[in-house]
Amino acid sequence: MLRRTLILVAAALALSACSQGVETPADPSAPLIVGATAVPHAEILEFLKPTLAAEGFPIEIKVFNDYVQPNTQLAEKRIDANYFQTRPYLDEFNAARGATLITIAGVHVEPLGAYSRKHRALADLPDGADVALPNDASNTGRSLLLLQSAGLITLRDPTNPLQTVRDVTGNPRNVRFREIEAATLPRVLDQVDLAVINTNYALDAGLKPKTDALALEGGDSPYVNYLVARPDNQNDPRIQALATALRSQAVKDFIAQKYDGAVVPAA
Repeated sequence: MLRRTLILVAAALALSACSQGVETPADPSAPLIVGATAVPHAEILEFLKPTLAAEGFPIEIKVFNDYVQPNTQLAEKRIDANYFQTRPYLDEFNAARGATLITIAGVHVEPLGAYSRKHRALADLPDGADVALPNDASNTGRSLLLLQSAGLITLRDPTNPLQTVRDVTGNPRNVRFREIEAATLPRVLDQVDLAVINTNYALDAGLKPKTDALALEGGDSPYVNYLVARPDNQNDPRIQALATALRSQAVKDFIAQKYDGAVVPAA
C-alpha cells in the first residue's frame, strides 16, 4: 500500500512538473543518494536510515572528505541531495560555478572553534603567531569574525561574513595567517600556533569543541547546516521525507545526546 501511495504521489508530481519544465524521479522507491561529510552529517543520516527505510524511503549515503565534490556531484546529478554546508558556502559555490543548488531544510549549527596544541589560551599566543584558517571564502570570513569576537583582531566591517585577511585593520599580535583547505586543518594543528577548524572536521579528528576550543561560536550562530538539492528534484517525495526526518524531535534528541553541545539543532 505504501509503495502504491508513493507511486501515485510521484505521478501527481510528475504531471505538475511537466507543466513547469521540472524533472521528477522515475522511480520514487529507489534509494535516495545523499552526499555528506563523515561527522556529524553522515552519522545523523545513518541514525535515520532504518526509520526512513521502514517508511519506504531508503537512502544511500555517500561520504565525502571535502566541501567541493558534494556540490559538484549534486549539480551534475550524480547524487540526489547533500547535507554538509551553510547557506553562505552554498551561495559562494553557486556564484563561482554558475550552479543553482537550493536549500531544503535547516538542520543544525556546528559552532566554529579555534584550537591549539601549543597554547592553553588565546592570551598565550606569541607575537607573530601562525594562525591557520579554512581557505574557502565563506569559512575564511567566518573564522575572522570569530577571532574578532575573541579580541585577537579587528576587521574593517565588524559584521561582513565574507571578509578576507586583507580586511584585518587591527592586529596587535602581528599574527600571520595561513589559509589552508578546511579538511586538512586538523593535520596541521601541531605545526601552527592556532587553527580555526570546522566542527565536523574537529570531531572527526577527536577534538572536543566545548573543552578543547580556545574560542567557540555561540549557539546563536547564523551558520546553519542545510539539506540541499536542485530545483528539478526539490519536490521529490524522498527528499521531502528526508527533510521532515532531519527536522524531527528524534534527530534533535540524537544530536543533543551524541554531540554534547558541539552540534546544536537549528531553531
